[in-house]
Amino acid sequence: SAIGLDLECTGRGRPGGGPGPGTYDADAELAGRAGWRAVAPPPPPPPPRATVNIIILVVAVALFLLVLHHNFLSLNSLLRNEVSDSGIVGLQPIDFIPNAPQHAVDGRQEEIPVVIAASEDRLGGAIAAINSIQHNTRSNVIFYIVTLNGTADHLRSWLSSSTLKSIRYKIVNFDSKLLEGKVKEDPDQGESIKPLTFARFYLPILVPSAKKAIYMDDDVIVQGDILALYNTPLKPGHAAAFSEDCDSASTKVVIRGAGNQYNYIGYLDYKKERIRKLSMKASTCSFNPGVFVANLTEWKRQNITNQLEKWMKLNVEEGLYSRTLAGSITTPPLLIVFYQQHSTIDPMWNVRHLGSSAGKRYSPQFVKAAKLLHWNGHFKPWGRTASYTDIWEKWYIPDPTGKFSLIRRHVEISNIK
Repeated sequence: SAIGLDLECTGRGRPGGGPGPGTYDADAELAGRAGWRAVAPPPPPPPPRATVNIIILVVAVALFLLVLHHNFLSLNSLLRNEVSDSGIVGLQPIDFIPNAPQHAVDGRQEEIPVVIAASEDRLGGAIAAINSIQHNTRSNVIFYIVTLNGTADHLRSWLSSSTLKSIRYKIVNFDSKLLEGKVKEDPDQGESIKPLTFARFYLPILVPSAKKAIYMDDDVIVQGDILALYNTPLKPGHAAAFSEDCDSASTKVVIRGAGNQYNYIGYLDYKKERIRKLSMKASTCSFNPGVFVANLTEWKRQNITNQLEKWMKLNVEEGLYSRTLAGSITTPPLLIVFYQQHSTIDPMWNVRHLGSSAGKRYSPQFVKAAKLLHWNGHFKPWGRTASYTDIWEKWYIPDPTGKFSLIRRHVEISNIK
């Protein structure tokens, strides 16, 4: 039948208990021998309309219960996948889309959590990064998109685009109250003091059930299979693997007025006694925290989040960061906590400084071979004139709401006579 349930009625004799044709009735035979006149019982009355209605009602209730049971199982499965209550205010799940195409994801694969921050003014960057990751892997990826409460609806409408419908994601609200007393307002720092830049400090809370996770900034494009980055080996006792800033000559950049961006002296003020007491060599190679792999079990064991918050508070009180800070203010506390206590990722998984100038610094062959391109710097591919924007725009999906649009500030070149 249509509901997969067949009802078959069988009986013996006639309704009402009388013998049916071809059956032996001992009582009738005895009555005949005794000279009695056998009187056939009257035919049973047709079933009343009320009985029919009851049968229909019973079938309807059975159908309803079947549908309810199916929906309950689906809901139960969904709840098992929800982010559990972290116990810390400000980091709560807003949304979860569990559906992914069966042909693209093997359910037996290990889930790969990718954490990415999505601020309103940079939302197009996060969308392009997510799209590039999804289209270059067949692994079981789930995106933890960290944003502020006012951006959630805009983000959700963008993610409903046909191109992105296959992704699995969770939207997590980040409450900036978490940073009270830990960040000092500095107008010279600009975008670097925005709350979402600190989301990476709270990974075990954002992804409470995972043992391992990937964090990446929103100004990246992934050209390789994210599974390879996820499988980066971490040494025993190491809670994270970063890309060293001096891992190749092409990544060494001197920032005017800021000294070397690829060592510790570019980020920390070595004139401060508290920094000197750490006995960290100023020439130590720094690392880029825009892309990294975290062992969350080790992270929690070492209370990394608490350590980072400690140095954030001390900087507010004592000003421990370099006056000519090279890069984001999220880097110094990470450099201190992970000093000589981190593993490294393949340099091709964080080919950076694409946003440090409008010019092209890498050959087309090198850019094509890169597993991950990173537009760190002032020249973002969705904003000012930047390099390799054609690669970035290949993964960009226009905003269906029209709120976000690309801004191209072309450099005017004077005619040379």
